[in-house]
Amino acid sequence: MPDSTKQAETSVVEKQPPFEEALRKLEDIVESMESGDLPLESLLARFEEGTRLVKTCQARLEEAELTINKLEKNRAGELVLQPATEIGEP
Repeated sequence: MPDSTKQAETSVVEKQPPFEEALRKLEDIVESMESGDLPLESLLARFEEGTRLVKTCQARLEEAELTINKLEKNRAGELVLQPATEIGEP
């Protein structure tokens, strides 16, 4: 992946709320939508916001997965974070 694409993705993720905050907002949206008290326009707006929040949560989880995949036990059995360039190299 070109560096400019990685930088763009990183900056988008950095502008998004933390995972826990996005998840809490998403839960609130689902709860309000399930109440049945919202007019159609509000439901559509909540749905759009929820969709954005789902993407945020997915991006944060993917980040976490990449970090976890970089962890590797050293010879002493301690977990150490390996630079991304070393992953998969012999």
